[in-house]
Amino acid sequence: MIPNKAALLISLAGLVLTGLLLFLYFASPSASIRPEQPIPFSHNVHSGIKRIQCQYCHPYAAYSNFPGLPPVEKCLHCHNYIIAEHPWIKKEHDYFETNSSTPWKKVNYMPEHVVFNHQRHINSDLSCRECHGRVQDQHRLKRKTWRMGECLNCHKKMDANIDCWLACHS
Repeated sequence: MIPNKAALLISLAGLVLTGLLLFLYFASPSASIRPEQPIPFSHNVHSGIKRIQCQYCHPYAAYSNFPGLPPVEKCLHCHNYIIAEHPWIKKEHDYFETNSSTPWKKVNYMPEHVVFNHQRHINSDLSCRECHGRVQDQHRLKRKTWRMGECLNCHKKMDANIDCWLACHS
């Protein structure tokens, strides 16, 4: 009888530990921390207050799988004239002068086996807000890992293709 209790306690402890690890990975507050970028960038200021269109900074979204991150030159197109002497803008000049890209931190994650095509979505007249939310109201964007269920629900709602190999896994 006692060996059964020990096995039961070990199994129960294993389940509790597994549950705790799953919580820490998927639901803990640290899972949604908004990463600090190398240069503080506010989507609220740029796309909200200044009303700069998403595709100005993410130029490849309309014709590529990858939306692109703004090159240093794109930022300096405006910031050579607007708050040019601000310390963070001077840091952007340092990246430019050393011919380095700004090491922006990624916030949107897709499983490796998924081929996501921004072009298809933009050409279907979906606004960026449909998937990315109201970024114009946020200073720092929250990390987001996309799950298949989210995509399937939207595809069903929009009556879009849900064939695995034609839609996403090609």
